Amino acid sequence: MGRGVTLRDVAERAGVSSRTVSNVVNGYAPVAEATRARVQQAVDELGYRPNVLARNLAAGRSGQIAVVVPYLDTPYFSELLQGIIRAARVQGYNVLIDQTDGDAEHEKLFLSRGSERLLFDGVIFSPLGLAQADLSGRDPSLPLVVLGERVSDGGFDHIGIDDVAASREATEHLIGLGRRRIAAIGDQPYRTGEAAQLRTRGFRVAHERAGLPIHEELVVSTPRFNRSDGAAAMSHLLDLEEPPDAVFCYSDLVALGAMRMLASRGLRVPEDIAVVGYDDIEDGRYANPSVTTVSPDKKLIAETAVERLLNRITSPTPVPGMEIRAPHRLIVRESTVGRHAGGDAHQVPRPSPEDDGTDLVAY
Repeated sequence: MGRGVTLRDVAERAGVSSRTVSNVVNGYAPVAEATRARVQQAVDELGYRPNVLARNLAAGRSGQIAVVVPYLDTPYFSELLQGIIRAARVQGYNVLIDQTDGDAEHEKLFLSRGSERLLFDGVIFSPLGLAQADLSGRDPSLPLVVLGERVSDGGFDHIGIDDVAASREATEHLIGLGRRRIAAIGDQPYRTGEAAQLRTRGFRVAHERAGLPIHEELVVSTPRFNRSDGAAAMSHLLDLEEPPDAVFCYSDLVALGAMRMLASRGLRVPEDIAVVGYDDIEDGRYANPSVTTVSPDKKLIAETAVERLLNRITSPTPVPGMEIRAPHRLIVRESTVGRHAGGDAHQVPRPSPEDDGTDLVAY
């Protein structure tokens, strides 16, 4: 169906010019609402599908975008990639995926080759090896959307959640349960560890607000946010003279590793030690016990990233950079409150957006 249907066929059916049909299909120019409706009806009746390849070639574009992430084996990124691919497909774009392994030189090379790009029109980029200052060395002509914690310098869009607020809420949840020796697993006190540093800040703010001391020996650094890091850090914490009664993990993978170590030591979650994760990956929902977690709106992040990147690609003039904050919520499950009747997770009520900044905003 629709095979062989041309722009001219739609124009004849709608009683308009081919240019008008093109304007409606591609959104190039304003069209009267009655005319737009007539053209859309003809498109639907004939099953017309635009020749995306021809359109992109005429505009000097490839019709593909690149998505660059540190690791493909991390569930958070794989789930985010699924959302980006779906959103791009709706817009007629294909997605190329690159894994950097957090290598700074690879990330720099990728961004510096923007003017030579032949395979993609723009990049959605989640840097790990590059710090904020390193992004200034990119090709300025490359349409770019950055995910994570690297703030826009005005030449690209940045999308992320409020890590400080989210981490504060996760820690406050544990404090509200009566836990007083709360550990944090995942701090990264070095140049490129911005995400971890923000989560540590939120952890500290929660203690300060509650008037509780921070036990520095309970703040444990890790090289990555994976299962083995969580297990090793938890083992270290359990060997302390006074172990924690709760732990805030900077990813769900860290939480899963920590919970495995707790089980191997004969400890119960949450009765002996409560555990909170971060990212709301699928594995955490089906763990036993299921993992209480900070849940970023990955679907909205993915859709917004694609929307902003395509806006940059198609705009005839430079687009000012935007800071976009996506919402998050704390999902309470068994790893902090045990098994409820029915075993259902529930969401902690959030303050109003003006209080915690978790609604989607641009500034």
